[in-house]
Amino acid sequence: MPNPKHKTAVLIWAAIIILSYFAHRFAFEWIGIRHDAFSYSLLSLYLFFGLFSVAILLTVFRVSARNFDLVGMSFLIITTLKMVAFFVFVHPILKSISSTAPIEKINFFGMFIVFLSIETIVTIVILNEKQ
Repeated sequence: MPNPKHKTAVLIWAAIIILSYFAHRFAFEWIGIRHDAFSYSLLSLYLFFGLFSVAILLTVFRVSARNFDLVGMSFLIITTLKMVAFFVFVHPILKSISSTAPIEKINFFGMFIVFLSIETIVTIVILNEKQ
């Protein structure tokens, strides 16, 4: 990663993910949501989304440094791979009939939307750097 700004951005994003995990966990405990009955723990969800997010950011940064014209396409390809992994990962939650299933579904899809939005915004910022 040749650009120090990109390295800093990835480190800041990783710190935000870690802080978000603890805030999310605290909020669930404070509200009284039993997240220990979920199909996947909050930690595994944050690891899943966080690792994919960092991979997307690193890929977009690398592609922008090597061939700027392929940034959008690389973002779309890796996001598609994320969607496939997402479907495999969410399948047990969608089939669940437990009492916490509705909360777990909202939590999972909410996290997906938040992470995807941030990845998209970062990609848009990178695409606008060259203008």
